[in-house]
Amino acid sequence: MTRLGTWLKMLGVGTVISVGGPMFVQYIRPSEEELFKKYNPELQKKSLENRERREKEFDDYVNKLKEWSKSDKSIWFAAKEEEARRRAAMESQASRANEEERIQREEMRRELQGRN
Repeated sequence: MTRLGTWLKMLGVGTVISVGGPMFVQYIRPSEEELFKKYNPELQKKSLENRERREKEFDDYVNKLKEWSKSDKSIWFAAKEEEARRRAAMESQASRANEEERIQREEMRRELQGRN
C-alpha cells in the first residue's frame, strides 16, 4: 500500500508541476497591449510608425518560405542560394556604382585639363 501511495503522490505532484507551472506563467505574463502601454510615448509612436513596415517584411519572409518549400531542395539550401543571389546582385550594383564614379572622375579631370 505504501508503494501505491508513493506512486500516486509522485503522479499528483508531477501533474501539478507540469500543468500548474505553465498555467501560472501564462497567468503572470503581461499581454502585448499591457507591454505597449508601459512604453514611453515616444517609443509607442515609433512602434506604430514601424508596424506596417515590419508586417510587410514578415509577410515577404513568409512568402519566401512558402516559395522555398515548393522546391525540391531543403529550405536551408534554397535560402542560402537566395542569399548568394542577393549578395551577388548587391556586389554587381556596388561595382557598377564604383565604375560610374570612376568614369565621372575621369570626365571631371578632362574638363579641368581642358580649361587649363
